Amino acid sequence: MLLHADLFSRFTTLAKIKTPRVISTFAMMIVIGMTVSIVGLIYLPWVQTAPGTGSVTALDPRDRVQNVTAMVGGRIEQWYVTDGSAVKRGDPIARITDNDPMLLQRLGAERDQVVAEIAAAEQAMATASLDVNRFGGLFREGLAARRDYEGAQIKVADYRAKVASSRAALKRVEVNLNRQSVQIIRAPRDGRIMQIAAGDTATMVKQGDVLATFAPEQATRIVELYVDGRDVPLIKPGRRVRLAFEGWPAIQFSGWPSVARGMFDGQVRAIDLSASSNGLFRLLVEPSPDRGPWPREPFVRLGAKVRGWVLMDTVSAGFEVWRQLNDFPLQFDRPADSEANAKDAASKPTQLGADKGKASDAK
Repeated sequence: MLLHADLFSRFTTLAKIKTPRVISTFAMMIVIGMTVSIVGLIYLPWVQTAPGTGSVTALDPRDRVQNVTAMVGGRIEQWYVTDGSAVKRGDPIARITDNDPMLLQRLGAERDQVVAEIAAAEQAMATASLDVNRFGGLFREGLAARRDYEGAQIKVADYRAKVASSRAALKRVEVNLNRQSVQIIRAPRDGRIMQIAAGDTATMVKQGDVLATFAPEQATRIVELYVDGRDVPLIKPGRRVRLAFEGWPAIQFSGWPSVARGMFDGQVRAIDLSASSNGLFRLLVEPSPDRGPWPREPFVRLGAKVRGWVLMDTVSAGFEVWRQLNDFPLQFDRPADSEANAKDAASKPTQLGADKGKASDAK
């Protein structure tokens, strides 16, 4: 202490230099902040999450956006709807006509002709069957030659083949008649016409060409969420998911989901077995039955973008920081059955020793 005082007495300039109060306060704040941070990293809980992005879609394939196609080829004679028209199931959308306006009448006449040919062939076959019976009786009595009897049988077989061929032709004519008669395209269910994809009477369409795009209403919605393949092996059906819909104000805290606002709950319904074309794995997320519904239409429509966070285990904040810095995946939960198997394996040697002791006592 005397040496220190003597030093300052000799070096007067050093004695006048003092650490500014601001620096001391700042250093103290740094020390306190580091201490609080270390304690927080050790004891503060953090909910691990697997983030992903996706969109809203329909669970039933019939509720998704679909194309209305032409049943027959021809030209469009009349449109019954426009872009944005609301339609009910069975309402007409368009009428298609063939280039030949008399096609249906011609097909009907062809059908009548084939029916008449079938009737004539069946009558001729009945008459030939009578000849077979007559020649058969004469042949057994020795009054007719075998050649005449066999010739009558051949005529019956020929008429039978002609009847079968005419019936096949009748089926083909009826198929063409039914196809051409389906000239009015109707709405498959309640919904809305999104876009007309064909033109007016000058436009020729083939069978299967897209005429319009149709979107059903009141669909059962789910969310397609795409997550990284690093974490998807640890996600299983039933996991809770926090969702933020596009255009819906939300504040998300990844590690503390209870603090988030404007978020909606869901649960994992299914997980794809293989990756999608973008290299990510798709999760199907459905509304959680006990945590409230999702926003209804028109606030959240089909195709709206969604951000989601699959909630996993609760760990310390320090462990999560260490995991993120090392880019490690989420950790596995130890299954209950594996713990039970481990306990059984540990108890087996003791049980085996007890059984050997009982056996030696019995001897």
